[in-house]
Amino acid sequence: MVAMGKKQQLADDEENCCYGVGSSEAECGVDAEFRATDLRPLSLLSPHTQAFHLAWLSLFACFFAAFAAPPILPALRPALVLAPSDAPAAAVGSLSATLVGRLAMGPACDLLGPRRASGFASLLAALAVAVTAVTASSPAGFVALRFVAGLSLANFVANQHWMSGIFAPSAVGLANAVTAGWANVGSAAAQLVMPLAYELVLRLGVPITVAWRVTYLLPCALLITTGLAVLAFPYDLPRGAGVGGGAKTGKSLWKVVRGGVSNYRAWVLALTYGYCYGVELIMENVAADFFRKRFHLPMEAAGAAAACFGAMNAVARPAGGLASDAVARLFGMRGRLWLLWAVQTTGAALCVLVGRMGAAEAPSLAATMAVMVLCAAFVQASSGLTFGIVPFVSKRSLGVVSGMTASGGAVGAIVTNRLFFSGSRYTIEEAISLTGAASLVCTLPLALVHFPRHGGMLCGPTAVVDGDDAGYDNDNSAGDYTLLK
Repeated sequence: MVAMGKKQQLADDEENCCYGVGSSEAECGVDAEFRATDLRPLSLLSPHTQAFHLAWLSLFACFFAAFAAPPILPALRPALVLAPSDAPAAAVGSLSATLVGRLAMGPACDLLGPRRASGFASLLAALAVAVTAVTASSPAGFVALRFVAGLSLANFVANQHWMSGIFAPSAVGLANAVTAGWANVGSAAAQLVMPLAYELVLRLGVPITVAWRVTYLLPCALLITTGLAVLAFPYDLPRGAGVGGGAKTGKSLWKVVRGGVSNYRAWVLALTYGYCYGVELIMENVAADFFRKRFHLPMEAAGAAAACFGAMNAVARPAGGLASDAVARLFGMRGRLWLLWAVQTTGAALCVLVGRMGAAEAPSLAATMAVMVLCAAFVQASSGLTFGIVPFVSKRSLGVVSGMTASGGAVGAIVTNRLFFSGSRYTIEEAISLTGAASLVCTLPLALVHFPRHGGMLCGPTAVVDGDDAGYDNDNSAGDYTLLK
């Protein structure tokens, strides 16, 4: 009885914690469901803003851990006796773990709540990375290390699910994009920091065979710190929806999963996301090696050059979310879809150009980096634009749809890695160009996405609603995700 009383009190406290109760909705910047109507990163007393900062910092740590190995690969090769084929195999292992983790995280968020799912995932990943870093002594250990680190990227689903629940339609595209964009900078931070941390450990007198293991304490510490911080935060969703678990939908696991996997829009977005975020995953895995081999840069310089790609997430992905919300005010969902197609197609063409420039007889480092940064900007903006659409696919199965879409990024990267980057059939420059070509083709199915009440790229709203579309309408009958026009 005492425990139930405390739980109810926590729910009551959450419902009155400036989600809207006790003041006008306009003053608190919330809608009728107590979701924030705009993103205010400096309003640190607001629970929405606190959740926003915890979400991106937690995911930042996950990206740092997942991409901690590529920048120190020259140090790992002799320590673990790695063959040239081991690095691509480990990259596939990392991407496979990301796929598995994200597929599992979707239903977990729907049933348990995104905050708790995120916190526990970070702590489990920290434990797994620490144990594997200590015990790894062979190429198999290296693959295992990248696999368990890749599992942490399942947190992306929890991140997007959490933000989609606490921000209203007028701000959800921007909130999703900023949290993911700032978090993705963790991959760039790893490219910069891990080589420097490794050199520092060596200067402290730690043997070479042990130095990389000590360096891996850094991503583990980040995961533990952010995981505990997220678990300490008491609120999942507005109105206490996440107290004591996840959103109180009363839905079974099967109904939640079925609502997502039966929606064709989720599959199309998963495919297209596989060739915007999937391209980003590929580039973050191969960029440092590309600059080392093609331009003969040392480890620290190659890491700094590769970091430029991930660093663009700080502005490019948020810009995509902001643009998605802005164009929706003018053209609704049709504007969101057209803009995603245009931006992703441009990014794909620039990716082709990066590979072509690298294959030149005397490539220019400055020119190649400039085009790569432009490519990163459009590719990452496409990711932000994608998750400006995801919350409108299915409210009931938002976690599953988010998980499917996010997993599409990993699947795209895995397929691309196996087709173009494994073996010696293609040079790394040719493989990058082929990746861009694949992105051009896989962006076209966006034309098939149609929302019965809001239209699609090629036609407007329809009066007749089929079975699949009816499920969509039922998901959103309460008007939770009515598009702005």
